[in-house]
Amino acid sequence: MAKDIPVYVFTGFMDSGKTTLIQETLFENDFAQGGEDKILILSCEDGDIEYDIEKLKTINAKVATIDSEDEFNLENLTRISKEYDPDVIFLEYNGTWGVDKIYDEPLPEGWVPAQSLATVDATTFENYLNNMRTMMMEQLFKAEVVIFNRCTDATPKTKFRGQIKSMNRPAQIVYERADGSIDDTPEELPFDLDADVIDITDADYALWFMDCMETPKKYDGKTVHFRGLVYNPNDKKLRRDVFVPGRFAMTCCVEDIQFLGMKCKWDNASSLSHRSWVDITATIKVEFAKEYKGKGPVLYPVSVEPAEKPEDELVYFS
Repeated sequence: MAKDIPVYVFTGFMDSGKTTLIQETLFENDFAQGGEDKILILSCEDGDIEYDIEKLKTINAKVATIDSEDEFNLENLTRISKEYDPDVIFLEYNGTWGVDKIYDEPLPEGWVPAQSLATVDATTFENYLNNMRTMMMEQLFKAEVVIFNRCTDATPKTKFRGQIKSMNRPAQIVYERADGSIDDTPEELPFDLDADVIDITDADYALWFMDCMETPKKYDGKTVHFRGLVYNPNDKKLRRDVFVPGRFAMTCCVEDIQFLGMKCKWDNASSLSHRSWVDITATIKVEFAKEYKGKGPVLYPVSVEPAEKPEDELVYFS
């Protein structure tokens, strides 16, 4: 029986910091302490930062390269695996290749994906997202940890988190300064959490929704006000005392449009027309909801009034 070989996958565009992160993990985080395991770094691109081969030898680590996407196939990977006989693999994946080769196609016997990390250069993220959306999404949508590096005080962390969560909600997000230290300062929100009624503007809805869904306890017992589109179809999907107010949000282009709605319990829910607009003020309670498959924010209206359709029906992570 083949031994299990954990594979740590590092994705991200070229020059986003993958090589640096791998070397930091090996040398600074004591991953290879003792040097008993044979470590293979499988590098699929040639970035500005090079591996320190001599230093890697001190921790029983070697580097193998794959120069083209065509070479990333089961036969070639199996050959590499037999040649190096690794106990652990660090896969530095090429930022222009489709990640389906990692997650959807067969890997050599014994290779077990252990963790997926994506590195992002905070200074170029928005430009890449706007101009190379598909490539950027490929690198991020299955990552368990997304690391924004080269962050500054001006980095819009809340906006970036909303954009990542819209495509990969389970991802853990880490912000790293240019000197390598972790930036754990609280993210600034564009609305007042301490207000008696938290006023959520159209411009802030998408960010508020993602923040509330990710950290609902922060909003437990708070009262919010926003304009929403009613999801209340004439079928049995919802109880008569439940409707879902929300907004259609766009991450960066038309293909990304999705409905961001929150469960709302109200005795007069059945009186609301599907896809009508309402001005809603409601108290948030964190409780179990089957729609969330666990606990989450549930709205209890203080008032629900008809509202005018906004000039732009979409909301954005900006």
